[in-house]
Amino acid sequence: MSTTQSDRLRGLLEPLVSAADLDLEEIEVSRAGRRGMLRIIVDSDEGVELDACAELSRAISEKLDESDAMGEGEYVLEVSSPGADRPLTQHRHYVRAVGRLVKLQLHEGGELVARILTVDDEGLDLEVPGVKGRKPTARRVTFADIAKARVEIEFNRKDKKEEEA
Repeated sequence: MSTTQSDRLRGLLEPLVSAADLDLEEIEVSRAGRRGMLRIIVDSDEGVELDACAELSRAISEKLDESDAMGEGEYVLEVSSPGADRPLTQHRHYVRAVGRLVKLQLHEGGELVARILTVDDEGLDLEVPGVKGRKPTARRVTFADIAKARVEIEFNRKDKKEEEA
């Protein structure tokens, strides 16, 4: 997708997404045969429900029908929330991941798997799980030290409510 089309779509769709109290995370345009594919990724601090995606999809479809932003050809519109394996790239992504286990690749080299405890403007306060019966340790990492970050999916994590019961 050209930068011009991306900027144009962002300018057209951002007000609709904001009006739905969501953040426009990504716009992706691709081709599938002779048909185009427009994928809009949205998120919020509370997550995104299916009904919100459906309502936003209708509003975006109407807006795109009124404009020529997608050209004359056929296209498929998909509005969804980010997947669990989405990279953490913005400050708000880290804030939304507080309490979650993340895998960080550091600029200095090496990886770190830890739970985000707090986030501020400079970086993260983390809890590094203990290995072989050792207690967890605290660690501070600045955003400048992080090359890549991604939430780790936990299938067997107990909720705090379960732990208290």
